[in-house]
Amino acid sequence: MNNSDWQPTSVPLGILLDIEGTTSSIEFVYNVMFPFARQGMEACMESVARDVDLQASMRQVSVDAGHGEDFQAWLGPMEDRSFVERATSHLLGLMDSDSKSTGLKSLQGHIWKSGFESGELKSHLYDDVYPALLRWARREIDIRIYSSGSVVAQKLFFGYTPLGDLRSFFKGFYDTTIGGKRDSISYQRISNEFAVDPKSIVFFSDNPSEIVAATEAGMTAITVVRPGNAPLPHDFAMPKVTSFANLW
Repeated sequence: MNNSDWQPTSVPLGILLDIEGTTSSIEFVYNVMFPFARQGMEACMESVARDVDLQASMRQVSVDAGHGEDFQAWLGPMEDRSFVERATSHLLGLMDSDSKSTGLKSLQGHIWKSGFESGELKSHLYDDVYPALLRWARREIDIRIYSSGSVVAQKLFFGYTPLGDLRSFFKGFYDTTIGGKRDSISYQRISNEFAVDPKSIVFFSDNPSEIVAATEAGMTAITVVRPGNAPLPHDFAMPKVTSFANLW
């Protein structure tokens, strides 16, 4: 099967979409959004002592790192400059390793919020995405998002697009708080949220491991091939598409 051979046989009840490499380019995420988060990380850490939401994110960062919820026991008092320096260094190190840490993703969402609200950031969507959302919505398909980026970041991403606020197209947003994207149990949990048979849900992602996990959970999983995405393994035989243009 080549990159554009998959042809749907019936309209699904649900569609679950990845973001990076699926609805938006990897280049935009890595060359625009991640650098923006890096630049804002130190200022974010300077605000932790005054912001209970940031403190909640830091508790998750500490749990992710194996230190329990008391991040100050690990990084020092949040009012001190040493805390800012140590926390920033740790978080930038996670970004350097492309970590999917739930706490890191939450903090990135806080930083992106300021960028989107100020107009410094506008999300990128492939040209076929908005027309597809319109078609699917007219067919009353339940459309949802599952991304390693936090739910806050996902809503910002679709709330500040060049085409305006698209959040009303989606009935649900999921991040790694529901489970890892390479774990089939995560897709089982999301199927339960849809409240339909997983066979009637189509999941789109550029990541082969996620495709396999969703398939194991009973979903129809389709690999999205976009310019700039990582090459697929030569022996990867799952169905593929290069565009949403002819789907339903």
